[in-house]
Formats: sequence, C-alpha cells, structure tokens
Amino acid sequence: MPYEYLEDGVTSDVTFRAWGGDLDELFTAAADATANLMVGSLDSIEPRVTVPVTMNAEALDLLLMRFLDELVFHKDAARLLLRATAVHVASGDHGHTVHAELKGETIDPSKHELAADVKAVTLHGLEVTHGTAGWHAHVTLDV
Repeated sequence: MPYEYLEDGVTSDVTFRAWGGDLDELFTAAADATANLMVGSLDSIEPRVTVPVTMNAEALDLLLMRFLDELVFHKDAARLLLRATAVHVASGDHGHTVHAELKGETIDPSKHELAADVKAVTLHGLEVTHGTAGWHAHVTLDV
C-alpha cells in the first residue's frame, strides 16, 4: 500500500501521505488513498464504467488536487466510486498534464461499505516533492 493516513489533521479533515517511484505511481497511489477513504475495500469497486480524464495545471501539487477532486466530483454528481488506472503524468513548457482512466461503478450500499464522505481536496499542507526515494505527496481531504 503506497500511502498512509496521518494523525496530525484536524477532526473534519483526513491527511495522508502517498508515494511512488514516478509521478504515474504517485498519482495512482493518491487516488487509491482518496477512494479508500470513501469505501472500506477498494476491491469492492468493480471496473464497470470508464471515465477518461485529462487535466492541466502549472504546478504538480495543483494538478494532483484537480485529479483527486475529479474522483470526488464523480462520487457526488454521478454516484460513482472510481479508481485511477492507466495514469500518465507529463511535464512540459506549459506546465503539467495528467491523462488517466477512472474505472469503477455506481455506489451500491449493499455491496460497498461506505466510509467517510470526502467533500473536497484542500490546499492545506498540499505538496508534491521529489527525493532520492521517488515522489511523495502530502494531501488533506475535507470530510
């Protein structure tokens, strides 16, 4: 599991740290951490629906925020629990881009053990960093 929940957040927030060998792995791990906060078992989410996403941002932390907000949006707007697959993050002269497929299914309370209701990704303490061990992110979710 390339993420862990931290105890230093405020009561209405959940903070996690995610990591990966590259940005693709980091974004995938952060998406799993976000989804796993919404549902007790990621394995309960079957890939019945595919939602392709492409988004841009000038900074990597803002790109991650937008990417995770997309999971929250689809949960709220279409009642979809989604996981990120085929994630590709690219950097260029005009900032950063992520292309991914979000796969999942409609929320079914008889199948999905719903946990926290994630409302948004916050800017509080948001960071994406690169070190000798790969990429790391620090993310706080409003629940």
